[in-house]
Amino acid sequence: MRLQPDDGLGPTSDIGSRLRALYGAVQEEGVPDQLLDLLEKLDNAERAQTKQTSQGGD
Repeated sequence: MRLQPDDGLGPTSDIGSRLRALYGAVQEEGVPDQLLDLLEKLDNAERAQTKQTSQGGD
């Protein structure tokens, strides 16, 4: 088996560590209220459409 040269991009590299830290910080951020409101409106619209379709309306 031939060993590949270390290109510095392994899971323990500086880049990998920084990416993990950035990803962790993004995970800890809260979801903005405007986005939550939009998602709620979309859910309500989807429910209304499903209800209308199940009642035979187009």
